[in-house]
Amino acid sequence: MKANSSRRNFLAAGLALPAAGIGPVPAQLQPVQSSSKTPELRYRTLGKTGLRVTSVGFGCMITADPSVIERAADIGINYFDTARGYQSGNNERMVGAALKSRRKNLYLSSKTHGGSRDECLRDLETSLRELATDYLDIWYLHAKSKASEVRDDLMEAQAVAKQQGKIRFSGISTHSGQKDLIPAVLGSKHFDVVLTSYNFTMEPEFAGILKTIKTAGLGIVAMKVMAGGYRRVKPTDKHYSTLKREGAMLAALKWALRNSDVDTTVPSMTDMDQLDENLTAMTAGFTPQDDRILMAQLEQIGGQYCRMCGACTGACPRGLPVSDMLRYLTYVEGYGQFSLGRDNFRALPAELQAVRCADCSQCAVRCRNGIQIASRLIQAQELFA
Repeated sequence: MKANSSRRNFLAAGLALPAAGIGPVPAQLQPVQSSSKTPELRYRTLGKTGLRVTSVGFGCMITADPSVIERAADIGINYFDTARGYQSGNNERMVGAALKSRRKNLYLSSKTHGGSRDECLRDLETSLRELATDYLDIWYLHAKSKASEVRDDLMEAQAVAKQQGKIRFSGISTHSGQKDLIPAVLGSKHFDVVLTSYNFTMEPEFAGILKTIKTAGLGIVAMKVMAGGYRRVKPTDKHYSTLKREGAMLAALKWALRNSDVDTTVPSMTDMDQLDENLTAMTAGFTPQDDRILMAQLEQIGGQYCRMCGACTGACPRGLPVSDMLRYLTYVEGYGQFSLGRDNFRALPAELQAVRCADCSQCAVRCRNGIQIASRLIQAQELFA
């Protein structure tokens, strides 16, 4: 995107791509019969896995109320996503307890941050125990962003687990840097599923990356679909009247679902109201009003939300992972999850935690989307360090 592109043209371009355009409901979406008490569900096939998953899955990362997860499963959502590190390991235990009696009717995924083959396999054993299950449907190598992170020893861990029947399919997740990572993922001929950030703020060209993944036969799970989950709008905000009245989060989810290359989504859901709203996205069409809402939302959050384009990767001379640190702030500001942001920050190497951007006379990192990097990183350091 050129620097002088308007926000309207930016968003319109993303919405106008053939892969994401308004049109007839894709043939692979098959509704199931609904009743007066049950919303209509839509299913898509998760790549070459053949799994038929609801187009709206459940991202469990910040969920603290197991009854929301239980109700989602009872309604018919059949894909649930967690990770070994979520809520300091407690999330898997809660998810496992909520879904134990329903396990045979759904698909369950988890992730490992393990840095070696053996560490990954230890994580898997812990995940299986905490989730009270004998196997995972998908097990992801988590939060990779560089081709160099598609390592033989980590893939070997997945191959061993698959051979032992402890996982059905191998996945990899990425928040940013897809342009570098995805060619390596496809070239490995190893993975079955890609879990990737995808939302209305991202560069329109990213839909082409999804098309490449899809053409290769891999399943696509979209996360961060609500662009940080900035639900709270103050009366002093510029677009208060529009965003307070209308559902920006629902519009964002519908935007992601318009792309038929996306097999399922894993929005975070913390209460019944969010669950009910997200369920409607499976059948509600994207409208011109949704377009206006998202343009207002983009203008509202544009100066603080990282679009995960990867352009700043390696740009900090002191080695700070800029986009990751911006994401940690989003966990606080958008999700209301201070501990999640702090825990991620404190997982950084000690030498990076010790860096103070205020010590630099001038920041070497420039965001092409207008984020003031130095002030945002200083905020993160003051908040988490």
